[in-house]
Amino acid sequence: MNEERKIEVEEVEAVSAPRRARVEDAVPSADVADESMGEKLERKRDYLEGFLQKKPETVAAGEPGGELHDAVIAALKEIYDPEIPVNIYDLGLIYGVEVDDECDVVVNMTLTTPNCPVAESMPGEVELRAASVPGVRDAEVNLVWDPPWDPQKMSDEARLELGML
Repeated sequence: MNEERKIEVEEVEAVSAPRRARVEDAVPSADVADESMGEKLERKRDYLEGFLQKKPETVAAGEPGGELHDAVIAALKEIYDPEIPVNIYDLGLIYGVEVDDECDVVVNMTLTTPNCPVAESMPGEVELRAASVPGVRDAEVNLVWDPPWDPQKMSDEARLELGML
């Protein structure tokens, strides 16, 4: 039962290009075939108007994209590194912002180095700024060193500001 299977090989000098598709080759569906150009345009306009008028799904205030979450991030973007003319959010020092159901905010952040000159004052400023956002009940800052900060964590805006793009 050890049958050998052979594959035939055919050598070809050239292959002709396949025929290009043409609009007239398309087979219209029965209900669209009788539609005039004006009706077709009106159908597309109705679809576009419905699409543009659709409201986004509601996002909880504390969820990313929510009103309170975004307000805390906007407040953090007002804090600038004293040595670099870039805000700490775009600099990549903020690793996470969490808002719970009680409107308590927890910010996980790092500094460029453990020996940073603002190591003592920056976390306090971040906590104060996050707690000052209307609707926030309390704020807490966790200073973390893992993963360590590196320039890859900066946003494109920060890189552009610093001439790195």
